[in-house]
Amino acid sequence: MGIVNKIMEIMMRSKMNVIEESIKNPIGTQERVLFDNIKKAKSTIYGKEFGFDEIKKIHQFQQQVPAVHYEDFEPYIELARKGEKDVAWHGKIKWFAKSSGTTNAKSKFIPISDESLEDCHYAAGKTMFALYLNAYPETDIFMHKNLRIGGSSELYQKYDTRFGDLSAILIDNLPFYAEMKNIPNREISLMPDWATKMQAIINATKNEDVGSLTGVPSWMMVVLQRLLAETGKNYLDELWPNLEVFFHGGISFKPYQENYNSITQKKLNYFELYNASEGFFGIQDQLNNKDLLLLLDNGIFYEFIPMEEFGSSDQRYLTIADVEVDKNYAMVITTNGGLWRYIIGDTVRFTSTNPHRIVVSGRTKHYINAFGEELMIENAEEALKRACDKTNAIVSEYSAGPIFMKDKEKGAHEWVIEFDKEPTDFDTFIDALDKNLQEVNSDYEAKRYNNMTLNRPIVHKARKKLFIEWMASRGKLGGQNKVPRLANTREYIEPLIALNNQG
Repeated sequence: MGIVNKIMEIMMRSKMNVIEESIKNPIGTQERVLFDNIKKAKSTIYGKEFGFDEIKKIHQFQQQVPAVHYEDFEPYIELARKGEKDVAWHGKIKWFAKSSGTTNAKSKFIPISDESLEDCHYAAGKTMFALYLNAYPETDIFMHKNLRIGGSSELYQKYDTRFGDLSAILIDNLPFYAEMKNIPNREISLMPDWATKMQAIINATKNEDVGSLTGVPSWMMVVLQRLLAETGKNYLDELWPNLEVFFHGGISFKPYQENYNSITQKKLNYFELYNASEGFFGIQDQLNNKDLLLLLDNGIFYEFIPMEEFGSSDQRYLTIADVEVDKNYAMVITTNGGLWRYIIGDTVRFTSTNPHRIVVSGRTKHYINAFGEELMIENAEEALKRACDKTNAIVSEYSAGPIFMKDKEKGAHEWVIEFDKEPTDFDTFIDALDKNLQEVNSDYEAKRYNNMTLNRPIVHKARKKLFIEWMASRGKLGGQNKVPRLANTREYIEPLIALNNQG
């Protein structure tokens, strides 16, 4: 196995002990995390404003500290960005992760404290490898390089602080011993121009010994396809015979599964991650189950709003002690980066409460509910997968929105779908998509019954590279930017259709 693997194995086994302790005592672990965070922030501006030094119980914390969206919390973030100390977290925040703005056109700046860097993001990286080693004890992954795709923006200075993509911040602060195992190097990873960086990545990696991949599925696929084309290879195994795993996150992997299967001859392991600028929340921990183990000892205290109550005046905030399986919740986080009861915008569904495992079911804003159908991303991607299976198709990108009722016309959903492999019959694909949406979502089924409220969906076949062109036109080309999948308005679907027609 080698001395490197042996040392890493010892470290990872130690990390597994910590993980197992949090699984055994989830409620106690979460309570400790919350009050550790409160203790560190009680002398801050925010802590004094909301009486942190008086808080002794979780319910008291929920009564005294308001739940907030980014817009509510932004004044404190802006104060910290100007270099003010002790705003919502002790000391001075030096780093701010600029979000890609998937739910707002406006950029968000998420504070990254020393604790969130070390005890959340980097700690979760160790947890990722520990869980993988636990699942695959014979792995020799640590003997080979890890290809990472991230850091799509430079790091910028403003006031007395710096900001950029989270991945760029993580890469810039990575310890030298960890940096040695990653390719491309820091200089290439932090190149601002995606096209220039693409070629640099290919030059830096095609002759390396790569054992693992880490990144967002869509942008990783773009790099891998270019790399295969340039080297004249058909499969990744021909380039990297020791490649064994892809650690992926940021977006659902379901639409990309067939794409990755088509460029590998031997079985590639896929391990899903749930991370964001705000924190690292979950990691797949089972071989044949994509559900994510919720990380309870990672500096984050969680609350969950039942989605049927979300936005109402009497919405409840549940802890992990109260959640139930098979229900959708909006996630609320309190972090060791100084976010307090922050409504992140993601929705999750628990598949288990012993241990606490989740799937990401969608976004509080990324859904279609123009007609009471409550279509979540989870529904859309399952229906797309089934439609692809039926018509031997492979989807690379998609986005959908509503067609609103006008006069006596009923509504519908309108889709733009880019295929890596087109359906054997396009009409059959549309029918299968519609049929399976009804099967996975009873509200959609009710609205589609006899075309009562919704007509059959309209699907546009996108020309090649449409979504890359569209993202570039929005200034959102790069590894950390996500294609908006579902919207309750036509803000994405109309420009996509217009650009597609120009081709």
